[in-house]
Amino acid sequence: MSSDATTTVDVADNLQYVRGKIQSTCEKVNRPVEDVRLVAVSKTKPLELLQQAYDANQRIFGENYAQELVEKAGQMPKDVQWHFIGSLQSNKANALVKSVVPVSAQLTVETVSSLKLANKLNNAMEALEEADCPKDKKLNIFIQINTSGEESKSGIEPSEAVSLCKEISDKCNRLFIQGLMTIGAPGDLGCFDTLIQCRDQVCSDLGLESLEVSMGMSGDFEAAIERGATNVRVGSTVFGARDYSNKN
Repeated sequence: MSSDATTTVDVADNLQYVRGKIQSTCEKVNRPVEDVRLVAVSKTKPLELLQQAYDANQRIFGENYAQELVEKAGQMPKDVQWHFIGSLQSNKANALVKSVVPVSAQLTVETVSSLKLANKLNNAMEALEEADCPKDKKLNIFIQINTSGEESKSGIEPSEAVSLCKEISDKCNRLFIQGLMTIGAPGDLGCFDTLIQCRDQVCSDLGLESLEVSMGMSGDFEAAIERGATNVRVGSTVFGARDYSNKN
């Protein structure tokens, strides 16, 4: 993004707008606003805009590209929490964990959809030095569910969620399954209902008190909150349109 484009975005005002929408939606459905986490999706955005958001008390950022997250985490304050929300190749899991966990308050990987990736992340946590990460600290993950049935979407089928959650819980003691995540089909609010039903099934079958649900983006986060989202991923409404000119 050019510097001219950067100066036209008022991130603080945009955050105030989004937070206001979150609050009004929570009030509408009688939910505490504290139940909803705002992940400001900053992929492709320059550090200047992230710093503006940080100065406006935003501490949770989402990134889609592992290398971009690594670079930004090394330059932002250590109290930032990072959510990885893109497709993560298992061969990049170690570098992501090794680079980000020691320099941030928390790393959360929202797009786990295989035991192979979970094992890679778990092994990466095990390999961290005590000075970089206490041995009792866990990496937060969400299991990505394909709620739309689209082949272009990543994630496992809802029917596979219980078995994968159980496998990861049994075999990956450095991972904490925080919840389930989906990228629904545009305009299909039924995807949100499917994720809620999937969450309820996992909790019932595995005897869990609760699991979070990450769903909803700039165009539909209010509808997602109405249906029970605890984690919304809002990018362009906060930071403006994205610039992919430097991405492959």
